[in-house]
Amino acid sequence: MERAGVSHDTDSLAAETASSGLPPEAGSAEVVVRELDENGSYIKHRLSSADAAPDYRSRRIKSFVVREGRLTAGQEHALTSFWKDYGIDYENRLLDLPAVFGRKAPLALEIGFGMGKSLVEMAARDPGRDFIGIEVHTPGVGACIMGAHEAGLTNLRVIHYDAVDVLGNMIPDGAIDRLQLYFPDPWHKARHNKRRLVKPEFLDLVIPKLASGGVIHMATDWEPYAEQMLEVQRADARIVNMDPAGGYAPRPDYRPLTKFEARGQRLGHGVWDLLFRKI
Repeated sequence: MERAGVSHDTDSLAAETASSGLPPEAGSAEVVVRELDENGSYIKHRLSSADAAPDYRSRRIKSFVVREGRLTAGQEHALTSFWKDYGIDYENRLLDLPAVFGRKAPLALEIGFGMGKSLVEMAARDPGRDFIGIEVHTPGVGACIMGAHEAGLTNLRVIHYDAVDVLGNMIPDGAIDRLQLYFPDPWHKARHNKRRLVKPEFLDLVIPKLASGGVIHMATDWEPYAEQMLEVQRADARIVNMDPAGGYAPRPDYRPLTKFEARGQRLGHGVWDLLFRKI
């Protein structure tokens, strides 16, 4: 999502990562088309509407805007050389997760990992857990792959696509042990609130993908969005708030404190974590 849905940056506060432009036109669909060589190495990427599957060209309101930045040499090299090791191409079929990772382990799936620094750190800290990150921002995908390669990770994969489609078409029911949504685009303006990712329809998509006892972990620095997240999840009888007081939770140790978040806290800015468990 970054933006949420999903591309957002877990290495910066939502206020700093919110889209600076207008939302995409209704009905538009830009799909990442990745070209690989015969060995599965990344050659180049482009955005194309012509190759979009019909369901992707629906008039669904997107919660993100794709604004491609320029790839650094390191990001381009990572995409070119290591996509075959860390990348999963979007396909309209369910993933065989044990085949993807070569084992069966708890799975954390993060929607919109930004530049991937926090995701790489989490995967390095928890080698017994597998991680999949979904991101639409190409430089962020390249940066994440670069970080994963430098750390020598084997438990991290990335998908460069719209998370709504990935969840709906690629993730098996009951597969996710922890769903991570950190600092999604809050769409500050009232007329754009409808673009926020967290709403009942999102839970209808996510909850079946959770294992029994699986956790939805959200975090935001935008209090009105935190209130919406709390309201939407409280209203769903399929999940229960893990906070004993029924409100916001302390930041779990596994979620890294980013430098932007730490700076915001020094300035008195709040950050709200929400943890809900599937019953």
